[in-house]
Amino acid sequence: MVRPRFFVLPSAAPSPIRPNHHGLTFQASESRLYTFSQETKDHLRKFRLGTSRSNEPQAVIYYIDKNTHEIRQDDDKVVYKSLDEISDDLPDHSPRFVLLSYPLTLPSGRLSVPYVLIYYLPITCNNEIRMLYAGAKELMRNTSEVGRVIDIQDAEDLEEIPQKLGSA
Repeated sequence: MVRPRFFVLPSAAPSPIRPNHHGLTFQASESRLYTFSQETKDHLRKFRLGTSRSNEPQAVIYYIDKNTHEIRQDDDKVVYKSLDEISDDLPDHSPRFVLLSYPLTLPSGRLSVPYVLIYYLPITCNNEIRMLYAGAKELMRNTSEVGRVIDIQDAEDLEEIPQKLGSA
């Protein structure tokens, strides 16, 4: 009996197909559960490209709509200019994805602008919400095309971001 080389699950939306450790391909389940509007995808791309040469920190906060499972930016569409501003706007009991472009001067004197995803998961949020965001973490990482993911549990942990980025 010949084993099929490819196995593709049906899906309403196109999504990445990745081979598993057996060489079989399948669709990632997170790509079927979570969605991005075209506007959000365009904003992610524009933000990534627009911040690569910035001289000041820039960040945007994304959340998952509990009803539609759409990953999107807050309605205010705020672009944050400091870690303190981000810290003030992060909720105490709900996770968020924060895309951050943070300019650093390396010991060599060269300017580096790392583009990272901060996965904010407070210890006070309930298990259902934890699972919702945990399932979307890799999809958000891949869609936003960040270089690194940094996990934090408290808004005060943002103070450590410059040190973490400098040691990357």
